[in-house]
Amino acid sequence: MTYTEFLRQFPDSDACLDYLKEKFYADGTACPNADCKSNNNGASGTKFHRINGRSAYSCQHCGHHVYPTAGTIFHKSTTSLQLWFWAIYLISSSKCGISAKQLEREIGVTYKTAWRMMKQIRTLLGEDEPLEGDVEVDETFIGGKPRAADSRKFAQAKYPRQAASNWVRDNKTIVFAAVEKGGRVRATVVPDRTKPTLQGKIREFVLPSSMIFTDDFKLYVGIGREYKGHRRVNHSQKIYVTADGATTNTIEGFFAQFKNSVRGAHHNISAKYLPHYLNEYAFRYNHRKDSDPMFWTILDRAQKDRLAAA
Repeated sequence: MTYTEFLRQFPDSDACLDYLKEKFYADGTACPNADCKSNNNGASGTKFHRINGRSAYSCQHCGHHVYPTAGTIFHKSTTSLQLWFWAIYLISSSKCGISAKQLEREIGVTYKTAWRMMKQIRTLLGEDEPLEGDVEVDETFIGGKPRAADSRKFAQAKYPRQAASNWVRDNKTIVFAAVEKGGRVRATVVPDRTKPTLQGKIREFVLPSSMIFTDDFKLYVGIGREYKGHRRVNHSQKIYVTADGATTNTIEGFFAQFKNSVRGAHHNISAKYLPHYLNEYAFRYNHRKDSDPMFWTILDRAQKDRLAAA
């Protein structure tokens, strides 16, 4: 979807409001007013007409007012609807994402407003459909920097691998993810790398009919009993693809793409808001092959009663 096409469909905020009106209160929709005669005389819905000077429409039968933005991420926002739609367009058309600072420059709002808009739009991007088929599973560490004392302990440790494991846990956030080969991905922050946590997330994300692929991390041992099977790739022996094609390269590729995008667009993100960024990049990954522009997919998710906390 090009900039010209966007302006053709949404030249101003009134056009954006009309789009939401047709989405939620198209002609023939039942009036929300239970006492409206259009709901009691067998009529097939009603029509809503724009109220001059207000972002509202009224029922032609009873005059009940409806507000297309109520209960959506646009609710009670002083930012124009066209800027909201333009922000969604910019997020959807960027392969690596954009920062709130860039959004501030692009649409001419304050950084605080741009940050809040980004946060609200990301609430639309979460996906909870279970994965199936051949599913690769792995975990990684995001953010954080080593402290000098920890670096010395790491360098002097008698058992470097154990020391390295403890060292990164102290300074980074753990992210768990699962991806279908050639398909969708789900990712989330986890509190630790324990067997109950990791295997619990596999059960939450992946259907039992699936084949699980992991590296040789010992805490994944045993999960195959609950699934079609479990294939392990011995990374500790520098094996990354087995003779019969078992690998975890797909999930590692997603992690690499996410880290590079964050490094380039955002530079750094806090552990508190990391889940929102994971939702955004997982959504972008999952819809990369869609025939329709991603803009429409996001806009279609702006449903009633999905208003996130400011």
